[in-house]
Amino acid sequence: MVKVEEVNNYYLVSLSPNSSLVGIYRIIFLASITFVCIGIGIVFYFFGAALILPFAGLEITILFIAFYLSFKWSSKREKIYISQEIVKIEKGIKKAEYSWKEFRTFTHFHIKKQTDKTIRLSFRSKGKNIFIGDFLNEDDKNTLIDEISRIIENLNSKSF
Repeated sequence: MVKVEEVNNYYLVSLSPNSSLVGIYRIIFLASITFVCIGIGIVFYFFGAALILPFAGLEITILFIAFYLSFKWSSKREKIYISQEIVKIEKGIKKAEYSWKEFRTFTHFHIKKQTDKTIRLSFRSKGKNIFIGDFLNEDDKNTLIDEISRIIENLNSKSF
């Protein structure tokens, strides 16, 4: 998901992966699957198949681990600050775990099409590429290209 805000004298572009389950809906979904699995396990236990319960517990454990890893991946965030003077990129999950800052005049927005027709976006300065939005789908990457191009054009028109 790409979200653009104009704040005072800079633009903030917020990037995050698409996520269909957020907040309380994650808990409801996992609770309903747990209820069904454990319920089926208890019914089979009363019919004499006691070995079903440990496997139902194992299934629920594996399911929780898989969803935990998926939810952790989907909480990635990237923030791009673009002003007349600087470009700043912050990456992280809850807080900025990686930060990069460079003067805008030394920075180029780079679009590279891979051989498999995927798009890689980066800001380039002093021979170093800082890749952004690798977790975005192609539509969101095209939206990001349009938004950053619009921001750069807007800032360039203000400088004269």
